[in-house]
Amino acid sequence: MLRSALLNVMVDAARKAARSLKRDFGEVEKLQVSLKGPANFVSAADTRAEEILRKELGKSRPGYGFWGEEGGLTEGDDKTHMWVVDPLDGTTNFLHGIPQFAISIGLVRDGTVVAGVVYNPITDELFTAERGKGAFLNDYRLRVAGRKKLTDCVVACGLPHRGRGGLEEFRKEFAVVQEQVSGLRRFGAAALDLAWVAAGRLDLYWERNVQPWDVAAGMILVREAGGFVTDLDGKDNLFEHKSVIAGNEGLHKELLATLKKANAAG
Repeated sequence: MLRSALLNVMVDAARKAARSLKRDFGEVEKLQVSLKGPANFVSAADTRAEEILRKELGKSRPGYGFWGEEGGLTEGDDKTHMWVVDPLDGTTNFLHGIPQFAISIGLVRDGTVVAGVVYNPITDELFTAERGKGAFLNDYRLRVAGRKKLTDCVVACGLPHRGRGGLEEFRKEFAVVQEQVSGLRRFGAAALDLAWVAAGRLDLYWERNVQPWDVAAGMILVREAGGFVTDLDGKDNLFEHKSVIAGNEGLHKELLATLKKANAAG
């Protein structure tokens, strides 16, 4: 596939950061057996990857703002563009030597995500999308799954992290959804969950308490693959509402109604 110059910048930055993460991931297993554990090492790996992304993206587009999970928000001279970046989505997986994690880079223009890259360095799966140009896995065009019934669906979800709240709300939703779908999955990396919806591997995905860098790139992947992404109010307000639901048009609508019913039931 032919990529635009802008998307090539994003892909090159992701691959450079991935080399650092892949090297660090190789050390994690050795640290699992130590008394201290690999937590501090992984935190440093996360920060190193973000520094690489900031440097590489900044070289090509020095005026763009940068909003990273680790370093926070840095405004640029160009107020219309901003990189929204998670250098290591799936940190807990990485920490435990589980190869389900990704680099996520989204580009926001005038408040709208216009390009996205999600890259898993271990599987070498590169998901890319640009507004109006489709979504791709490496060189293959993506489409969301075409299933029409919840009973046929495999659905991914998030689980509330310890101390963040929302557990009771999730338990109500989980109990209702579990009775209606073929299977529920928790993979632990929001960017990859959205990429897998775009690829048709997952039919649906929902999660609360997600951050903009978790979902920016994945949003455009799903939309360019023909799917629907909203917050859990059914609106295009994901960054502020910090929730996400994604799937094809019919299933998105049905799952959204199911979740609202679960919460209304008390």
